Amino acid sequence: MDINNMIERIKAHPAYKNVGMIASHYGIVRSFSRDGRRVTGMDVNFDDEKIREIIDDTRSRPGIVEVLIDTKRGRLTAGEEFVAVLVAGDTRDHVFPALFDAVNRLKAEAVTEKEHIVK
Repeated sequence: MDINNMIERIKAHPAYKNVGMIASHYGIVRSFSRDGRRVTGMDVNFDDEKIREIIDDTRSRPGIVEVLIDTKRGRLTAGEEFVAVLVAGDTRDHVFPALFDAVNRLKAEAVTEKEHIVK
């Protein structure tokens, strides 16, 4: 998972001249659960078909030039990154909402996570 490489891919896009910004989300395994318990890691899996749908839907929004999602799967430890989402587009009025919606859909529709809680 290399954000710099992902940015270079966006820069190589034929419509890059229309890009005014790139916004990103970099998901990391937390060392605590939402309810405050200590977490040592988690098992992560993604649905590639759903990811493709999210990318296509997000890319079709006004002002959006490119959407890239990279994932890491399997048993991951706290502090390890597991998802990167980059959205490139014309203005923040288009890009930020597109990124927000893509990340929320990814979490709701395309990923399964099982935290390893310390007992």
